[in-house]
Amino acid sequence: MEDHPGEHFSGPSGPQVRARQEAHPCPGDRVLQVIAIDGPAASGKSTVGYAVAQRLGFLYFDTGVMYRAVTWAVLDRGVDPRDEAAVGRLAETVRIEIQAPDALHADGRQATVRVEGQDVTWAIRTPEVDKHVSLVAAHPRVRMAMTRRQREIGHRYGCGQGDKAGVVMVGRDIGTVVLPDAPLKIYLDAPVEERARRRYLELVGRGKEVSYEQVLADMRRRDTLDSHREVAPLRAAPDAVVVDTGGLTPEEVVARVVALAHERGIGREAPA
Repeated sequence: MEDHPGEHFSGPSGPQVRARQEAHPCPGDRVLQVIAIDGPAASGKSTVGYAVAQRLGFLYFDTGVMYRAVTWAVLDRGVDPRDEAAVGRLAETVRIEIQAPDALHADGRQATVRVEGQDVTWAIRTPEVDKHVSLVAAHPRVRMAMTRRQREIGHRYGCGQGDKAGVVMVGRDIGTVVLPDAPLKIYLDAPVEERARRRYLELVGRGKEVSYEQVLADMRRRDTLDSHREVAPLRAAPDAVVVDTGGLTPEEVVARVVALAHERGIGREAPA
């Protein structure tokens, strides 16, 4: 597997990876260079996580794109999103690639996402994927397959074995399930109306014909699914710092996260 840019996720992790996960992830007293950022849809995770990673020279890894990529593949292949066995098999075998955007794709993307070689970066951000991603992500086999891949990457970069000084990992269960050993856990939140407004403006800005009311309804439905699923429900880790982004600018949230990271011995400012 290549380091990001060019991370490849294909097939379940092997026994050697599982063994490393069960042991202490880093040698000696090294502080795991990991920042876990969780929160509901459109709470600012991607914006804040990407900016923090840039400030610290860390890998930015939005784990949500993996679940979106699986969901896109499910819909593209005509698989019933409710069929746990079929969806699980697809999640365990589909090839997902996440790469840094190149000069040919200067369209605002933070990463290029490919499924079996096809660029689906924007296709995974459609209302249709939004509508089904929580259902797909709730299947235990899907979460197990994605969690194994995510944890291996988090420990590898967090222990200084990647091409970046650490990793900012963004998702919905990073601090509670994927990397509960992360020394800094952030949980971002905002009122659902504000989050729906952000997503609506994002979709309209990309030329999508959607109504605010539909986006709000879909987001409320997704919040319910995410917070009540049987496996890895959306919630703040007990030791997470909870930040309401509703009344803050992204720059203010980024500054707070970077300050908290430094207090815990994580990262240093990357060269400009």
